[in-house]
Amino acid sequence: MASVSPSQRFTAAPILIVGGGLGGLSAAIHLAARGRRVVLCEKNERVGGKLNIVAEQGYSFDTGPSLLTMPWVLRELLAVGGRRLEDELTLLQLEPTCRYRWPDGARFDAFHSLPLLAREISRLEPRDVAGFFRFMVYADRIYRAVAGPFLLRPFDGLRDLLTPATLRGAWAIDPFRTVDQAVRGFFRSPRLRQVFDRYATYNGSSPYRAPATFNLIGYIEFVEGGWYVRGGMYELARALERVTRALGVEIRTHSSVAQVIVRDGTARAAILETGERLEVGAVVVNADPRYAYETLIPGGRATAARLAGLEPSCSGFVLLLGVDRIYPDLVHHNVFFSADYRREFAAIFDRRIPAPDPTVYVCASSVSDPAQAPAGHMNLFVLVNAPALGPRVNWEREAVGYRDLIVRKLERMGLADLERHIAYERIITPADLQSRYNAPGGAIYGLASNQPWTAFVRPPLRAREARGLFFVGGGTHPGGGIPLVLLSGRAVAERVMGDHASG
Repeated sequence: MASVSPSQRFTAAPILIVGGGLGGLSAAIHLAARGRRVVLCEKNERVGGKLNIVAEQGYSFDTGPSLLTMPWVLRELLAVGGRRLEDELTLLQLEPTCRYRWPDGARFDAFHSLPLLAREISRLEPRDVAGFFRFMVYADRIYRAVAGPFLLRPFDGLRDLLTPATLRGAWAIDPFRTVDQAVRGFFRSPRLRQVFDRYATYNGSSPYRAPATFNLIGYIEFVEGGWYVRGGMYELARALERVTRALGVEIRTHSSVAQVIVRDGTARAAILETGERLEVGAVVVNADPRYAYETLIPGGRATAARLAGLEPSCSGFVLLLGVDRIYPDLVHHNVFFSADYRREFAAIFDRRIPAPDPTVYVCASSVSDPAQAPAGHMNLFVLVNAPALGPRVNWEREAVGYRDLIVRKLERMGLADLERHIAYERIITPADLQSRYNAPGGAIYGLASNQPWTAFVRPPLRAREARGLFFVGGGTHPGGGIPLVLLSGRAVAERVMGDHASG
């Protein structure tokens, strides 16, 4: 990246970042570390975006991402800001990474330790131990093919990918089979197929429709393990905020941007909800691109309509449950599977209704970090995949009934008398997610990745509609999830600096 002299830093118009999610914080760190003046406006009371927190009655709940993978991405970002990861955060590697359960009582622990993992696989199907190793070789090939052009150096358009190297490697990413079709080629056990299919949900998609390329998600988790931040995942946002402020970034919370001003084809200013006008050198939008085109960007309605016509990712239905007892069979991450996985995703993506028998994810961070709940209590973050908002579901009317269905399912699958032990409770619906995070339909990951070409229709990092206008975060490249969002911050900062150097 080109650098900016200290004198330029304070005379040049600031780079405005709209939204303080992890992508916005990452971009702010990269830009400020190179001398740019940065103003970050966040509409809510704290930064972090969907990585957020609820603390009530002695219980603390992370309300967004609950698992950290690829921790080297975070390490490199903090180093850009002059900090060491070990000085800012304590990471705990979880073992097992996740515990899976089925309605008939079967259980599978996904260990990072290879001997323990092989033992668990063999317990379900001995022949699948060899299948697992074949799967990892296959997924490693995908990772090596996509790491450069997709993850580490996200592209701005199809032309960026039409190179001899990427064309030669196109076969390796397995784009024309689905996740499930590929998984079936490696595992005989229906239970293990369900475990490996589940990784498609990490970007809000269906394993029966998402391209097999996304099998790299499970590969990364098994190779690098799953991590937790002591004190709660929100400590990650706090650490990035500390670094951002130390670099001189002006962070304004409770500060909503109403409009981006485009003049002569270039983003020149922004109007805040208060009426204040900010003259800017560039605008980086860390918000859902469809929302931005609908609301912030003049002349963006046509682009917003195009994005509205694409399939959204799933949303989520969340219960925050503080319980006054310990469930000893719970580990940090737990999944209670549905009996018919295909039917579950058909309900969510085809019929656009809540699944009658949903898979239930339960994060009990108090297992690893007892300070997250009062002594003798547990904090249960309960998440169910749900359809993006549409005409067939009225969550105001249906939330309580769906909550009851989930609690009853957890009781049947081992959390005895859960209803009786709930001491604190809060429901978060897709409508709440839409309102708080300006996420159309409450879609957690923006667009679904249910087609081989979805990556090419995502809004690029550098907006085509105006110069000096950029996007960062899970709605653009390379996609959702903590490490990818942090990488998008680095990539967009490179483009901002490059444009300013050439301009």
